[in-house]
Amino acid sequence: MNERALVVIPTYNERENIVQLVETILKLPVKVDILIVDDNSPDGTGEIADQLAKKYPQVHVLHRSEKNGLGRAYCAGFAWALERDYEYIIEMDGDFSHNPNDIPALIEAAKNADLVIGSRYINGIRVINWPLKRLLLSMGAAKYVQIITGMPITDPTGGFKCFRRHTLQLIDLNKIRSNGYSFQIEMSHIVWRNGMKIVEIPIIFTDRFQGTSKMSKKIVWEAIWMVWRLLIQNHFRRHPRPTKKNQS
Repeated sequence: MNERALVVIPTYNERENIVQLVETILKLPVKVDILIVDDNSPDGTGEIADQLAKKYPQVHVLHRSEKNGLGRAYCAGFAWALERDYEYIIEMDGDFSHNPNDIPALIEAAKNADLVIGSRYINGIRVINWPLKRLLLSMGAAKYVQIITGMPITDPTGGFKCFRRHTLQLIDLNKIRSNGYSFQIEMSHIVWRNGMKIVEIPIIFTDRFQGTSKMSKKIVWEAIWMVWRLLIQNHFRRHPRPTKKNQS
């Protein structure tokens, strides 16, 4: 059975974090490859990534010509992974807000699921270094998604996930147009509404200590409107479709 795993890390101005992050992942007890998807970072992150790829055969780099959003970067990385027959495809931030030590647990849980989400809110709140306003915004967004779509996920905007290969093959990545939080919501909703198995496991989320956040009002508004579009796509049902794996 194919057990190859790939961690997809989109980067834009992450030179302070990328070396330590990559080397920490490579020391994990599970064998994983790494794909850095760099959006032409002006701080030289792409060049550092190339140096890491030369040093470590498990590291690969996908250069994109411009900053075109998190969602587009992930879709490019997912397509790259599918072309190379990886079974477990993990997405995570490049700023250490996601703990690399949680990767083995994501992979293990994915052996009996179609999608595994590392949740900040299942069985309690596990968020470090966030101001109260940001925490309330995130928790409010989660409740908003649940109410509108019916999708019973505690952390629909979370970006630490492990997809099985067949799950990503179900999704037409060329039709995904969302980027920030809405990208995470859209991907999970497609999996959920097609009746596939989603599992959440607890993680501890630590806000970045170095670099700057990519949060913006545009990202928030995109997520607000995306939820209604997903409800329409699911024909106003607040439950999965009757037939499993029906193409989105």
